[in-house]
Amino acid sequence: MNHTYVIIMAGGVGTRFWPFSRTSYPKQFHDVLGTGRTLLQQTADRFEGICPPENIYIVTSSLYKDLCQQQLPQLSDDQVLCEPIARNTAPCVAYACYKIAQQDPEANIVVAPADHIILKEEEFKRTIQKALDATKEQDILVTLGIQPSRPDTGYGYIQYIPESGEGIKKVKTFTEKPHLELARQFVESGEFVWNAGIFVWNAQAIINAFEAYLPEVAEIFDEGKSAYYTEHESAFVDKAYSLTKSISIDNGIMEKAKNVYVVLSEFGWSDLGTWKSLYEVSDKNDDFNVIDGHILLYDTKNCIIKTPKDRLVVVNGLDGYIVAEYDNVLMICRKEEEQKVKNFVADAKERGTEFV
Repeated sequence: MNHTYVIIMAGGVGTRFWPFSRTSYPKQFHDVLGTGRTLLQQTADRFEGICPPENIYIVTSSLYKDLCQQQLPQLSDDQVLCEPIARNTAPCVAYACYKIAQQDPEANIVVAPADHIILKEEEFKRTIQKALDATKEQDILVTLGIQPSRPDTGYGYIQYIPESGEGIKKVKTFTEKPHLELARQFVESGEFVWNAGIFVWNAQAIINAFEAYLPEVAEIFDEGKSAYYTEHESAFVDKAYSLTKSISIDNGIMEKAKNVYVVLSEFGWSDLGTWKSLYEVSDKNDDFNVIDGHILLYDTKNCIIKTPKDRLVVVNGLDGYIVAEYDNVLMICRKEEEQKVKNFVADAKERGTEFV
């Protein structure tokens, strides 16, 4: 039996990627890079050879069950786990890990978001395999850390103990999205990596961690043992999510546990959280524009422009802008002010839910 499993977290709305990412159709279900495969499909494809297709589980909102099954028709109903309400990543991870452990107590599990970009696929597979080899027999929690290329304030940082091992280092501290000066200090020290939000552990190690650091969550999902893989699972999950609190796996477990390690990684990673991050990983023309659509440009540079292909868009005289149109919403915003997108979404919601 192959004891390796993959959990893909695909429930987020991706507000910072509005208006392209919407409540009814979030970014993970879009072909963002124009490859012919959506982000969700690319994520599942990435684990080919690491685990068999029947060992891939998707955790998503009940709103997106049909989208998941349309895009990954090879998955059975038991492999698409539907959350009735959003409760952040700790309950999401608990649900999937407790369910998998019920079927296979020896499970060795990778947890990955559905909306990340990995440019060096083979290096990614080697890194994941290194982590799986480490977690197979040990009671440890492993996360992947990306070597930072700049002092970015949009990522979480992991400090590790340099002399603690070859490639897999003992974690010292976590810091969530530091201010710029602190981020500079982190990068200059050589002891920090970006937190990729990709985790590896065996089933018993993560259950031990839930029991130690989030005992109320552990108790709720442990009670589902008799319901998982039966017709009673949906009713159990509805009840479980009504009882559990909203907390991230980072805050709830990773920042508290003493047995956390990081694999130092370089595989062309981006969390694709924002328009700026999409700009950075995309091919650019001679004027450093990223273009996706039927577009005429004049005296325009350093822009990302993504518009429907069934309309001609003419842009003149812009430098460093996002121009994005999708489903009756057009947004024009300076790239450097993309943090305002969440404000735009909040204001647009007041105009009508069809805009968000």
